[in-house]
Amino acid sequence: MATKTTPRAGAKPLRATTSTQSPAAVPLKAAAQLQESDLPGLPGLRTGDDVETRIYNTVYESVMTQRLTPGTKLPEASLCELFDVRRATVRKVLQALAHDHIVDLRPNRGAIVAEPTPEETRQVFEARRALEGSIVRLATRHATREDIASLRQQLAQEHDAMHRFTQPAWARLASAFHLRLAELARNPVLQRYLMELVSRCSLIVALYEPPGKASCEHEEHERVVDLIAQGDADGAAREMEAHLLALEHSITLQQERSDNNLARMLGMA
Repeated sequence: MATKTTPRAGAKPLRATTSTQSPAAVPLKAAAQLQESDLPGLPGLRTGDDVETRIYNTVYESVMTQRLTPGTKLPEASLCELFDVRRATVRKVLQALAHDHIVDLRPNRGAIVAEPTPEETRQVFEARRALEGSIVRLATRHATREDIASLRQQLAQEHDAMHRFTQPAWARLASAFHLRLAELARNPVLQRYLMELVSRCSLIVALYEPPGKASCEHEEHERVVDLIAQGDADGAAREMEAHLLALEHSITLQQERSDNNLARMLGMA
């Protein structure tokens, strides 16, 4: 656990107003009672029960859980057969996945799972560091005592999940921590931008981070919360920047191709 320090001189005391439960916060229950079904969904999953949403989410989740690896071909004919839909439906879904940087559409060659380049990875993390620095400063300004207590409970759940659940499961909880900070910033525009960046970072991490490596270090999250609780906005922003730099540096842009068939990689066989 991170060591608590004495609040800096002149730090603004936390307000004691009541905060509301947010979509990015997991159910408020003791860490030992948390079940994998309680964890937040993958950032970027779509809502709805139509066939297009089902195809989108199946491909998206298969990429995020590393069943579909970078460069894997997604033939339209195979997808049509697997989902029992027309080619026009598959093309519409692939265009949506391409818009969200999950797949690449190559002229006359079809769709493949996206392969983020080192330059694209650098740009995504650069944008995220700049955005989350502003978010953390605003969260420090607006956070109530109840918000801090909720964050600490979320961190306890995160710590417990790292020892009980699979890597993709607790990686979702780590992403939820960042999205919860964005909600505490009380700026919906910044929150929407961070959702997109977290989704893209989750893709990069899912594809390229070494197996068994924590996608977000729990102790670093704790230090950010400690600094927010102290009212140290600049310190919290510096800690967040260091945290995101460490995450970026943990990524190796190499991945072996899978020999599995498409149905197995999509979890449908």
